[in-house]
Amino acid sequence: MNQEYEPEATRRHASATESSQASRGWWDRNADDYQSEHGAFLGDDRFIWGPEGLDEERAGLLGPAEGLKGRRILEIGAGAAQCARWLAAQGARPVALDLSHRQLQHALRIGDGADGAAAGGAVDLVEADAGALPFRDGAFDMACSAYGAIPFVADPVRVLREVRRVLRPGGRFVFSVTHPIRWAFPDDPGPEGLSVAASYFDRTPYVEQDESGHAVYVEHHRTVGDRVRDVVAAGFRLVDLVEPEWPDENTQEWGGWSPLRGYLIPGTAIFVCVAE
Repeated sequence: MNQEYEPEATRRHASATESSQASRGWWDRNADDYQSEHGAFLGDDRFIWGPEGLDEERAGLLGPAEGLKGRRILEIGAGAAQCARWLAAQGARPVALDLSHRQLQHALRIGDGADGAAAGGAVDLVEADAGALPFRDGAFDMACSAYGAIPFVADPVRVLREVRRVLRPGGRFVFSVTHPIRWAFPDDPGPEGLSVAASYFDRTPYVEQDESGHAVYVEHHRTVGDRVRDVVAAGFRLVDLVEPEWPDENTQEWGGWSPLRGYLIPGTAIFVCVAE
């Protein structure tokens, strides 16, 4: 692809294979910039659910912190494994999985650059696709995903079923995604982003493609109802749906997320599920 070419943004069908290839390539190319821009906000060993800054230490969506000790926990779409490091600091035994080799290199960098206590202790890293988890049935007590994998896959039920497969019965899975209502608004943190510009019910994926028409970034839209049905179809029971409010102390903008928009409409949806 010509380095000077700006990808074209469009809405079109994107298959599971095309979506996976685009995600791997995009995150490998952009991991350095992502960690440089957002690393301070994410921290080395914090568990942040989204741009609002809601952290697991305060929210307790996986359960009381003391109950995490000794638990085998899978983080999906882990990036640089910041969340997994926090889990390790609570005494859990986390595995951080990501599709991007470069993101996992940042996980190694952070882990090597701090002592075990500061960085959250040892974390196992696995490079794999969330739609084909390389683990035996019932291998984990819990699973989590903070904006990882699920928004970028064409078949979310496949991923959810894989998560259900590797969880023991009664295991908890908590994942966050862009709040579906945001798809009706422009991805703009300012006043332009406050007016509805598209149909909430249009599930056509958002695609950025190169000059040859190959997808270099893909994000898939599901309505709230779709997400709930996906969870149930995969064998989970939905026990909570959390929509974090924008806190006064968070003054930063992150892409289309901002205090201006965050005070008015939700930016993140967190699904708390239990394996049946």
